[in-house]
Amino acid sequence: MANKDDAAAAAAAATETTREEESPTEYKTHLKSHALFKYILNTSVYPREAPCMKELRRITEKHPWGVIATTPDEVQFIGMLLKLMNAKKTMEIGVFTGYSLLATALALPDDGQILALDINRQNYSLGLPVIQKAGVAHKIDFREGPAMPVLDQLVSKEENKGTFDFVFVDADKENYIHYHERILQLVRVGGVVAYDNTLWCGSVAPSPEDEPLPPEALVYTETMINLNRALAADPRIELSQLSIADGLTLCRRLY
Repeated sequence: MANKDDAAAAAAAATETTREEESPTEYKTHLKSHALFKYILNTSVYPREAPCMKELRRITEKHPWGVIATTPDEVQFIGMLLKLMNAKKTMEIGVFTGYSLLATALALPDDGQILALDINRQNYSLGLPVIQKAGVAHKIDFREGPAMPVLDQLVSKEENKGTFDFVFVDADKENYIHYHERILQLVRVGGVVAYDNTLWCGSVAPSPEDEPLPPEALVYTETMINLNRALAADPRIELSQLSIADGLTLCRRLY
């Protein structure tokens, strides 16, 4: 039987945070401080992170565009959501290196299916060896090219409608609203669509005390304002806009 000292040491080890070097995505947050975001990552995210997820996260952080990757806390949330939904068939529009895609593949059952759409196979190829090593590559149908023609093709066939459980959109922001009309036909009633970056650096509702953002950071501000307004007025969905990462809006199809 373990003595009190052993028990105390085990308790301390269980509550000790896991610290990582800073990554570009650690500044994609609307929490009041960077320290608070680091606390969440080190306490609740990194200690539960699968080794393959950590490996791909570190590969992604070294990419020149690493800042556009989905944040680890958001990925953790999506993985749990998929399990709560018992999701089996999903779609991801905007794959990058496949970091969030890997989290989805890990969350789905062995016979789960993910349709993954991205205009750049080269970036996906960086993460593919990790995905293959994790044993989940068979769940992924990656297609290179613009998403709109693929969505139009899917919608044109009645047997595809209402068959997806979950769709994650993190791609060209100006097309979000156009994707929405097609995705709502493809996701089942009760299924969920998740749109990333819907707070767009906080620029959708700037505060006087905020530091001014560079012009290039404001390029999709109006786009996101219009999207948020349209989603809020859409009677076909129930929605919740979360302040996680750079804003994540969940839309549950009602009919």
